[in-house]
Formats: sequence, structure tokens, C-alpha cells
Amino acid sequence: MCCPAPAVSRHHSPSQVRHVVVNGDHGAYFRWEKHDMTHVRVLGTGGTISSRFGSGLQGATASDGAARLVGEAGGGVEVRATDVLRTGSYLLTFADLRVLQRAVAAALADEDCAGVVITHGTDTMEESAFLLDLVHDSPKSVVLTGAQRTADSPAPDGPGNLGDAIVAAASPAMRDCGVLICFAGEVRSARGTRKARTWSLSAFDGGTVVATVRDRRLHSVAVPRRFPPLPAPGERFDRTRVEVVPCFLGAGPGVLAHVIDEGVDAVVLAGTGIGNAGLGFGEQVARATGAGIPVVLSSRVAWGPTVPVYGNGGGVDLVDAGAVASGELNAYQARILTALLVAAETPAGDFGDRFRSYI
Repeated sequence: MCCPAPAVSRHHSPSQVRHVVVNGDHGAYFRWEKHDMTHVRVLGTGGTISSRFGSGLQGATASDGAARLVGEAGGGVEVRATDVLRTGSYLLTFADLRVLQRAVAAALADEDCAGVVITHGTDTMEESAFLLDLVHDSPKSVVLTGAQRTADSPAPDGPGNLGDAIVAAASPAMRDCGVLICFAGEVRSARGTRKARTWSLSAFDGGTVVATVRDRRLHSVAVPRRFPPLPAPGERFDRTRVEVVPCFLGAGPGVLAHVIDEGVDAVVLAGTGIGNAGLGFGEQVARATGAGIPVVLSSRVAWGPTVPVYGNGGGVDLVDAGAVASGELNAYQARILTALLVAAETPAGDFGDRFRSYI
């Protein structure tokens, strides 16, 4: 999944002198005077990194704009901040992802932009990052980051993560690395990364660790595997419905049958183990694929490939019925790839080969 980086370490060590100019509705403009280089664009979408607790019993909600976040992050790169969304990532929709993708594309099209950073909630960061990575067609890097602690925490982790992400996005060492997730001093490929811990400051695991950042110095260690970019999603993507159906001890095929009857566009089965399901699932998979509804077989297990081995309701039967094994992709990243292919009107007969070419 990755290639070793060149033997020579590549570091980025910015200066520490800064001044700030705020440009009203167009966001904020930050310049560190000792660093004469192109800028990094920070796009805010909300999440814990921007959240604060309200008065009374109200829970934390996304409050701070991107300009305020950048102002607290420190660093040594010219930064321009823009708000795209301001919400918790658990509320995001495919339509929101398309808005974000268009904002990223516009930022990257600016020849003076060295890279893009996105502040984002951790709940669904791996899904947004993978969508952006699948359609990424620029040598410039896009780096998502966020926080586990709110902005009004006594010891917030957001400013440190954002500062590291800005360093990564500005670094020539991260060119041609696609879309990345920077968290707790590690920079990972979007592909294969997932949130592994609900509360720890080291929230993410998996993927390819392409760099580490310590004291605002980036050390490149690997280059992630890249794929040809898919077309950017169009309006149909907003309405595409791909359901994830979990498998578990004693599960029957009723939920799968229900989503098929409801007119779902595609299904991802989060199978047990290396990709298995109970009796009756194979018949429903065959019914779906016979009606032109793609079914992808993944696993509920955190790491490892989906490998059809077992019959009697196992992965062999599911693939024989028309399901497409997801390889190393977890169920939720497999869902993103599936949705892009379906929204692009990939013919049902070509779906399997097209999906497999991106895993």
C-alpha cells in the first residue's frame, strides 16, 4: 500500500513571526513575515475542533470559524481561512461532501495555493477524506484534521493538530501524496485510515503513515499508493443511497431484504470475520444484483482484507450470488467508492470490475 520515501529526510521548519489581516466575509489572511512562499488555504467545516459548550445543559456545538482556529494554531506559513460549513461531522450528507469537494477544487486551482487544510469532525473524517482522495487530481496535498477536545477545553488538542496539518500541506515532501489525515503528530493516507478510539487524543489508526510532525518539523517516511482520479461527483451523488447492512451472530436477511424493497441504489454488507453472513443472505444478494443493485461485501473487523473462503452462507456463497469483495476497504470507505460509481451511472455489468480497479 505504500512505497518508502527517499532516504534523505525532508523537513519543513517555519519561522515564528506572524501578523494577521482579516478580510471580512472573505475569511482571514495570515502571514508569517520571515517566510516568503505561497499560501495554504484552510477550509472550515465545523467539528469538535470548532465546538464550544453553551450555557445551561446544552451540549457542545460547532461555533468557531476557520479564521479563529487558525489564529490560535500558530505556525510559520501564510494561511487564508474560509468557512465552507459549520456543523458536526455526524450530520454531514453526500450533498455536503459535494459542496466541500467543490471548495477544495477551487482552492487547489489557485496557482498560489501550496495546499489545502480542512478542519473537520472526527466522526466521519475518514469518509470525507476518502471521497476527496478518490477524485483528487492535483499534485498538491489536501490535509484533514480536527480535535478530540472542544475549543473551550482547558487543554485543547485542536490548535496543535491544525498547526501540524498546515505544515504538512505546505511541505513539498507531501506533494503527490493525495488526501491525508493529520492527527496527534502523524500524517496518514486517507485510504485505509479510520477512527479507532472514541476518546484518546490519538484517534486514528490504519492507512499509510506518510510523515510525522514534531515541533512543527515534518519528517517524510513513505509515499502512499495512488489511483487514477475518478470524476468529481455531480448532482446525482447528493441523492445516491447506499446502505450498510451489518452482520452479527443470529442475524437474518430481513434488513437486507427491506432496504432492497425500499429502492436502495446499492448495499454494503459489513460481514463477520473475513466476509461472511448467515443463511438466507445469499438469496437476497442474488435478488439485489439481479435487479441491477450492486452489493459490496466488506467486514465489520477493523483491519484486514475481505476474502471469500467459506460456503454455507459464507463469503463464497455471497460472491457467487453477485457480491463484490471490498479487499482492504472497510465498510464505510467501500460505501463512498460505491456511491461515486453508482452516481456516475456505472453499468451494473461493469460495476464489479470498476470497483475492483480501485482497491
